[in-house]
Formats: sequence, C-alpha cells, structure tokens
Amino acid sequence: MVLAELGGSISRALQRMNNAPTIDEKVLGELINEIARALLQADVDFKVVADMRSNIKKIVNLDDLAAGHNKRKIIQQAVFNELCKMLDAGKPSYTPKKGKPSSGKTTTCTKYAHYYQKKGWKPALVCADTFRAGAFDQLKQNATKAKIPFYGSYMESDPVKIALEGVERFKEENCDLIIVDTSGRHKQEAALFEEMRQVYEATKPDLVIFVMDSSIGQAAFNQAQAFKQSVSVGAVIVTKMDGHAKGGGALSAVAATKSPIIFIGTGEHMDEFEVFDVKPFVSRLLGMGDWSGFMDKIQDVVPMDQQPELLQKLSEGQFTLRIMYEQFQNLLKMGPIGQVFSMIPGFSSELMPKGHEKESQAKIKRYMTMMDSMTNEELDSTNPKIMTESRMMRIARGAGRPMIEVMDMLDEYKRLAKVWGKMKGLKIPKRGDMSALSRNMNVQHMSKVLPPNMLKQIGGMGGLQSLMKQMGSSKDMMGGMFGGGGDR
Repeated sequence: MVLAELGGSISRALQRMNNAPTIDEKVLGELINEIARALLQADVDFKVVADMRSNIKKIVNLDDLAAGHNKRKIIQQAVFNELCKMLDAGKPSYTPKKGKPSSGKTTTCTKYAHYYQKKGWKPALVCADTFRAGAFDQLKQNATKAKIPFYGSYMESDPVKIALEGVERFKEENCDLIIVDTSGRHKQEAALFEEMRQVYEATKPDLVIFVMDSSIGQAAFNQAQAFKQSVSVGAVIVTKMDGHAKGGGALSAVAATKSPIIFIGTGEHMDEFEVFDVKPFVSRLLGMGDWSGFMDKIQDVVPMDQQPELLQKLSEGQFTLRIMYEQFQNLLKMGPIGQVFSMIPGFSSELMPKGHEKESQAKIKRYMTMMDSMTNEELDSTNPKIMTESRMMRIARGAGRPMIEVMDMLDEYKRLAKVWGKMKGLKIPKRGDMSALSRNMNVQHMSKVLPPNMLKQIGGMGGLQSLMKQMGSSKDMMGGMFGGGGDR
C-alpha cells in the first residue's frame, strides 16, 4: 500500500526512541522531527504537521513526568492519538439503510455494492453518468462480473431521468441497496454540479458519497468543500491508495473538511477495498496490527456451523495437515494477503511489499496442491513421523513439485503445529463462538503463543497487556492459527 513507506518511517522513529538508553529532550526532539519529516513527504499540510508537533510537546512534558512513569509508552500513545486526530473527521461514518439510493463513482460503486453483497444485502447499480463516454459500458462490465443487477441507457442523455427510472425499477425488484453512479466533476464545473443537485433532488438519497482520487493530495480539501457546498455529502471514499505518495495528504485534507471517510480503495481488484476506521488504520500503519478487523475477516469466511468444531480442536491442541489446508483456504478468502497480514501485530506494512504478496499467495497455493496429493491418513494424522521419504516422493510426483518443496511445506506444518499446541487448554464454551477466545486468553497465555520478535515489537508484556485491554471484549487473539505466531 502507498502508505507503507510513511508507516515504516514512523515505526522506525518510534523503534529508535524505544532503543534509546534514556529518554530526554534530545531523543524526544529527534523523534518528533522524524515523524514530521515523514508526514510532510506524504504531502500532509504543513500547518497540520506543525499542530501535531506542538500538541505532542505539550502532552509529553518530560520535566513534569514523575520518576517511575513509562516515558516511552506515554510518548508512543501521544503519537498514536495525534495521528488519529489528524485523520479523524470527528463524525461517525454512515451506515446505509436498506432500500435507499446512494450516489458514487463507477469502479468504486461496484466495489461498494460487492462489499455489501457479501454481507447479505441485495444491491443494484444505476449508471447516471451520461457525460463520460464508455461509463455505462464500464459499469455494465463491472456489475456483470460481480453478478450485481444494473440499469443504464445508450440512448437517453438526461441523467435525472435515468436515475429515476433505475431507482424505481430496483425498488420494484426489492433491492435493498440502490447505488446511483453520477458523472465525475471538478469544483470548477458549475454545470455538472447543477446536474448533481438535480439528480440528488430527484432521487432523495440517504447518502451522497464523494469518491476522491488520492493523487490530488492536499487539493482534496478544496474539492471536498466544493462538494459539501453543492449537496449534502455524507461520506468520502478515497481511491488509488496503492499508487501515489500523496495519500497521507489526501486523507488528512478530507478529514479537515469534517467529512467522514468510510472506505479506501487499495487496488483495481474487487476485494482491494477496505473499511476506513481511524484507530485500527493508524494501528496498522505503525505495525501494531488490528486484531478486531482480523477476527471480523475470520468470521466472514469461517461458516458459523464450523466455528464450534474449529475452536474445540484449538482447545485440544490438535493440528493436522487437513486443518492447515482449511485455514489456508480461509486465509485466501479474506482478500489481499498483505492487507490481512498488516492486521497482525508485529507485521509492519513494509514486511509485505508489493510483489512479495503474490509470492506468499503462490506459496500457499503450492502447499495446497501438495496436500491435494496426500491420502486421508496423511492429512488427518497428528504424528509427523508418518511422513516417510517414500511418501514425500509420491506427494512430490503427484503435485509436480520438487521434493525440497514438500519438505518445506512439512516444516511449515510443524511450525504451525507448535503454535497451535500452545493454545491447548483454552476453555471454549459449549456454543463455541469466536469471541470466546478473548474471554479465556490471558496475557501469560498469549505471551507464550507470540514469537519473541513480535512480542518485542508490540512493547513486551506491558505492550501486550495494553493491546489486550484496548481490544477488550472484541474477537481478539486468534492469529496464531493462521501463522501469526511461531518461531522461525
């Protein structure tokens, strides 16, 4: 993601501060300067950065801190809070109501519809963009691929008429989320803003979404303000966050207009679309992970009827190659692998750069191909000694892979089995829901599961205790079953 460099720069600055033998004004000053430099390079407004510097200095007054205070933790929390403040519009994000139309932009409209379709909604798309040649063709292609019903016209040139007809048709078909795609526009184009007002008045949407290209950086402030003055913009989606250095400037500029950002687009593919929630976003930016978001993804892909059985096996410390295969399947369903790993504390965004994501995904698929060549006895055994040389040679031939890759896959299995084994003894209630883990895991248990380098990155036992307290009653610490923990 484009903000990986920003997150990496801030994470390194915090790490240098944590490694300093003592915390004094010089160490604090160097930290603040490094963070400010990183933000300015990400095109964040100078005044916003200056305010952040000033606020951190006010909060962290080293002379006023009594002996025994954890200065590193206080500084880290101040940085976290200031970054959240910078990206927070101060308004709750909007949740759509079924049966009400919303306005948006073409590819993003389809991603938005696809997101809610996966959550059980019945969305529909209406192309009211008559200004851009090929807009209807693009929407038609995207919607067909995503299996979402759509409406548009090659003959009608009045966007208001198309919008009304489309909305009425999909209301009759009992669609519960109707998305109207309107023409793109710049703040100088008065006629297009008037057209947008007319579509708005005709369809009376519950939500108008401003879809903004992140490459415009700080100019997003004026653009968002112009939209707000024309119609009642309820939310913003920031796109192309995977490909431009001005992403930080765009996010902070939009937040300054007090317009809540609800999603960010991180690529062209349908699933490269993330819910934007400030605290988890900043947490992931700094390599601190987002267990709550990670567990939400798990709950999306693990069927409810399979959860009790899975948790029961977890509590018994059982881990077979079949379970590993099933969890790899779940991992691949979660979306882009780099996005998933960034939710696990200790995995900074720099550790999963573009290109490496594809390698990791390909490796998992190769492992699954090898497991397809195994017998039921091999897949269900908990005894690693069952895998003799002759069996491994047979698996390699069946999968069309070198013997060394089969050995590598079995080493990965042993590593994950070791992590899984540390979960043994967890008490899972009979109804077996995912959140049962967070109720029954304590800091000592989790410290055994997490590898030493990851534990160090989140601030040792104190940092782990703080993280678990922060995530509280949410569906927290189950990353180990997907390889989030383990020694290597």
